[in-house]
Amino acid sequence: MTGGAHEELARLGQLGDLGLELLRRVGRQVARTQGFPPPDGHTAWTDEAVDELLFEMISRKDEKFLLNCFLKTVDDTSLEKMFYTSIRNFLIDEAKSTERGKLRRRIAKRLREDDLFRAAPATSPRWALASHPAGAIWQGELDELIRAAWEVRGVWITAWNTSGPTPRQTVHALMGVLIGVLEAAGGAVREEDLAKVLEARFELLAPAEFTALYADDGALIDSVTGQTQDDIPEAETVAREIWGEMSPQERLLLPLLEDDPAEVSVLLGLKRHQTSAIMDSLSAKLAVAITAGGSSPGDVATALLRRSGDPP
Repeated sequence: MTGGAHEELARLGQLGDLGLELLRRVGRQVARTQGFPPPDGHTAWTDEAVDELLFEMISRKDEKFLLNCFLKTVDDTSLEKMFYTSIRNFLIDEAKSTERGKLRRRIAKRLREDDLFRAAPATSPRWALASHPAGAIWQGELDELIRAAWEVRGVWITAWNTSGPTPRQTVHALMGVLIGVLEAAGGAVREEDLAKVLEARFELLAPAEFTALYADDGALIDSVTGQTQDDIPEAETVAREIWGEMSPQERLLLPLLEDDPAEVSVLLGLKRHQTSAIMDSLSAKLAVAITAGGSSPGDVATALLRRSGDPP
């Protein structure tokens, strides 16, 4: 056999010995270097655990996985990148599913304890406001609920734990958004969808966000803009450099610089005059940074806000 794994795939229409060897090698590399937990029943990423992962991934993706591998690659190098991206994204989805399950259980517990909400009988758990008519079911698009969640202003999450008691301020933020979302829905919403909305609103499951690593031509894609390095505007490049130099506290404050320092001080747990001084310092720092280059300051500021997760 003179060709490689890609030629073998094109010829056989399925993974042969070379393709399986490449897939397993990439699978071991991704699983053992990206910090994901091994499958249930395994304590480490042994070869057996990796094989189980790959079998599960291919079983779920069925024939579309191999078809995409064939259509979007041209040689062994691009096929290896395709394998890498597919395996990593599958692991991200698995981790996301696990964390979202924890979030769902946390939501359900809080909703059961609050008379403002009631469970709606259904195969999949649904929740509605107690004031909604019995039998009213929301049947819209998830994006509508996410937009409604963003319209609930003045709530933040500054502490999030994946286990143990939920901080009071976090509970207040979650419940406030849930009320706003259910009011907009006008009926019962699936528990799974409510978890997705909270995830999007507060970026609770950030490690599970799906972003392709490579474009079809193999160029690396920016994790925020979704563009390849060659296509990223100068303002995005400047914003990325500024963002990289900002502290976690500064990143948190970025979308709040025009808010009342008294309100922001509650968020930071500091006195008002301390918060005001920090906000003034950050404003001055950003004023210099966004005007230092040749890009439009407005474009740089918009790109920074996009990175902060607050829609500009």
